[in-house]
This record gives sequence, C-alpha cells and structure tokens, in this order.
Amino acid sequence: MRRVVFLAVLFVLALPDSAQQTSIAQGDRHVSSPASHFDGNSWWAHVKFLADDSLEGRNTGSAGLKKAEAYAVEQLQKAGLEPADVNGFYQPVRFNQFQVDELKSSLALVSKGKAEPLSFADDAFISSRSTHTTVYLEAPMVFVGYGLKIPEKNLDELAGLDLVGKVAVYLAGSPADIPSALASHYQTADERWKALHAAGAIGTITIPNPASMDIPWSRISANRDQPTMDLAGSEFNETPGLQLGATFNPASAEKLFAGSGHTFAEIAELGKERKPLPHFPLAVSLRADATIQTTPVESANIVAKLPGSDAKLKDEFVVLSAHIDHVGIGAPINGDRIYNGAMDDGSGSAAVLDVAASLKAHPEETKRSILFLLVTAEEKGLLGSKYFAAHPTVRLKSIVADINMDMFLPIVPLKILTIQGIDESDLGARAAAIAQSMGLKPIADPEPLRNRFIRSDQYSFIRKGVPSVKVDVGFELGTPEQNIFKDWLTNRYHAPSDDVNQPVDLQTAAGYEEFTRRLLLETANADARPQWNKDSFFRRYAAD
Repeated sequence: MRRVVFLAVLFVLALPDSAQQTSIAQGDRHVSSPASHFDGNSWWAHVKFLADDSLEGRNTGSAGLKKAEAYAVEQLQKAGLEPADVNGFYQPVRFNQFQVDELKSSLALVSKGKAEPLSFADDAFISSRSTHTTVYLEAPMVFVGYGLKIPEKNLDELAGLDLVGKVAVYLAGSPADIPSALASHYQTADERWKALHAAGAIGTITIPNPASMDIPWSRISANRDQPTMDLAGSEFNETPGLQLGATFNPASAEKLFAGSGHTFAEIAELGKERKPLPHFPLAVSLRADATIQTTPVESANIVAKLPGSDAKLKDEFVVLSAHIDHVGIGAPINGDRIYNGAMDDGSGSAAVLDVAASLKAHPEETKRSILFLLVTAEEKGLLGSKYFAAHPTVRLKSIVADINMDMFLPIVPLKILTIQGIDESDLGARAAAIAQSMGLKPIADPEPLRNRFIRSDQYSFIRKGVPSVKVDVGFELGTPEQNIFKDWLTNRYHAPSDDVNQPVDLQTAAGYEEFTRRLLLETANADARPQWNKDSFFRRYAAD
C-alpha cells in the first residue's frame, strides 16, 4: 500500500490545472474535487428503463435483452459515438445453452452398497454450468480442501491424493496466506480444473463456504433449474474431461463426511478463518445420473467508439465496460418472478450511457480513443467479455486498459471506494489518486473470501494482459455500512427485489460517475499506457 500511496501522490500532483474545482468539507479538513458533471437523475432514468418489468430481467438471448440493447444503441448514437464493429454497434456472439432435466436425473450417496437419494431442493443439485453432456457415473469421492494448486506459493492440496476416476469435493475459498488476487485467479473454473484433471479427477462437488455465501441456499436452490450457457466453439472449452459438476448445500454436507473421521462443522470452522484444510478420502461414493438438454442461443455485445485526437495515440483504446444482461425470469419470491437486475448491472450499464452522454454535453479532448462496451452473458460466466477479449473489434494490443463497472451499489453515502486491482498496476494507483483528490478513501477488497476479483468482466481483459480495475462504492469492516451491504446481498442480490423500488443514493451515484469519468479521461490522456506492477502475478499475461 505504501507504493500505491506514493504513486497516488504523484498522480495528484499531475492533475491538470484546467479542471474545475469545488471545495468539499470533510470533518475538520477540506479537499478539492472537480465540479460534478452528474446529478444522478439521468443515470436513474436509464436504470429505470433497463430494470422495467417489460424487459423481463434481460436474460441472454431474450427479447427483453434485445430491447435493452436497442435502447443502449440509441443512447450511444445520441451521444455522438461511432459503431465499433463490422456489424455496426452489435458484435454477434453464439452460445450453447444447457439445462438439467431433473425428472430424468438423480444424485445419491452410496455406502456399503446402500444408496441414499439426495434431494435436488434440499441437499445437492447437478450444475449445468459444469455438466454439459448426459452422463451416468458411480465414483468414489475425495475431499481436497480448497482444491487448489498454486505453484507461486508452493501450495498443492492434491499432492499425495489418489484422484484417478474420482470426484473431488472441495470447500469454496482459499488459505489466508494466499494474496486475494492470486487466490481468486486459481479459483476460476478452468484453473482449478486444470490441476484436478491432471490428477485424474472426473467430476467435482462444490460446497459453498457458509462464511461467504452471498445468496441463501433457499434462493440458490429455487433457481437451480435455470439454464446455463457456454460460448460455442471448441476454443472456449476450458474444462475438458469434466463429466459432472454438482453443488452441495452446506446444511446437508455432513452426509458427505459420514464415516470419514471428520465433520463438516470442523471443515466450515477452518474455512471461516481461511485456515488450511485437511485432505482425505470420503467413506461414501457418488452415484449420478444427469440428463442434459442443449439448445443454441444467439446474443450480442454492444461496442461504440469515441475517436481520439492524437495522431499516434488515437489508435490506442481505453475500454469502459459493464454487462447489460441479467438472469431473466426465475422462481417467484413474494409472488414476483422477474429478476429485474436494477443494480446488477443496470447500474453499470446506465453509468456507461451517462458517461458517454456527458462527454458530448461537456466535451474534453481525449488523446486515445475510448470504447464503450456493454457485454452480454456476464451472468453465464463472463462469456460476452470473454468473447470480446478473444475477438476484439480493435487490435488486442491496442487496448491499454479496462475500467469495469458492475453493481457498484450506491446505497450508502460516498466516502470509500473499493478498488479491485489497486495493487496490480499503475491504473490502480491512478484510481486511488483520483479517489483521494475527491476526498474519498481508496481501499483494497475488505472481503477476499467473496472472491470478487474474478467475478466480473474486467477479468476477461486481465487474462489477455490488459491492466484493469473494477471500482465499487465501499465500506470498512465492522461499520454500519458493512451491515447495509450484507443485507442487500442477502435480500436483493439475484432476487426480484433488485428493482427500481429499492432505495438508492443519487448523490452517491453522481459522485461515482464523476470519479469514473475522471479516471477514464486521465487514462485516455496520459503520456504512457498503464503498466502492470513488477510484482503483480498478472503481469505475465502481458508478455503472452
């Protein structure tokens, strides 16, 4: 953090004198901040359109999402932006959709020849996100702790275990001595599976960590039958050899550990504190019969361009991104089946449109060009951004940074910004400097167990070597604000109540947009493109 603060001071000193300044009182001190270009009202108007019931939750490939995308294109055209794809503003993306036919599927635990059926609603369910073909198997199981192999930290939880032809059972999470960004990377589905597949595993069972579950099991289970997707094309198959993936209810997990000499209560207590976990064979086997239905789906990313003014730098691009999809129609809660996604991620999509409009209303020279990117299928596993990063509409090496906005939650007064990637590149340092210049406190993720670094679209750019950040309205541990955020996640995240009837702070939204606009413009006008810090794990991708 000392390095970040030092670089932050340098960035503050380098801020342009031409920025309009206003004084903001903070306790006994005053800090300077640019006059805002936003009031929150136009942002909220966009959110209200995107989260309207008529869009039916903007599920990937749905008529509602197409309506949202048409609205976004109209707004981007009004902002004077150019299309940035050969198909105008639309970049077509093809998917395969997978759905478990539960009437023809089953799970059971087998011990001494006796099978105990598992309830899909209460115990465990087959995940179509990781089970893509119809399969029948009966296999022994091994508990592999967190299931991680991290060479950089000499961690190999699979060492000495016989996993050939077996199902690996793991608790979601990571040991506390693994830096959060590094831990997040190795918890991606493809990285974890690489190690498990190499060890001979044929399937996985994930036990959500009770200490970091954003969504209660009742809501997870109620929507378990929702279809999942993957990108069409063999180039995107990241889990070859994975026959079956299932998710187990922590409240039922003692069934897995019966006769093993261990209890799930013991495992969960260790996992809560991110302590090392034991690894051992389980006394029960898994019998699984999965019938999977597959359907092709088409959707699109939306890409618009604001050309730069510098003769050389205009061929470089800063990306401002958000995802415009949500999860669609799901299990009813209090009679409501539409999962509107007002904050997730109507908030980010609205901010992209609002920032674009502000650059027309209050033009500023940008040496580099800016791409305004609204991606599809984030809720299906960052798929739209993964496709764009693999097949960008501009040369990949010309993309210098991604600034991603996903569910930034303006639900408390704006005092703190959580910067995902604050210690990874000088883009993080620039973001911290701008926050400080606005009287805001920049912090790293205070809850690394939630694994947010890999759960949003910036990660698709990071994997291609592009320095990136995701910035959210933040809080510090042990404060009333933490409780407000926790309550929001428990009751509104991926629920119908994430709609326009929830309370939001328009002043906070406006301040967040002002911060984002400044970060976007300063990155577009800086003499040098952002660079990974020398000690960042993710620096290796820039050399690929």
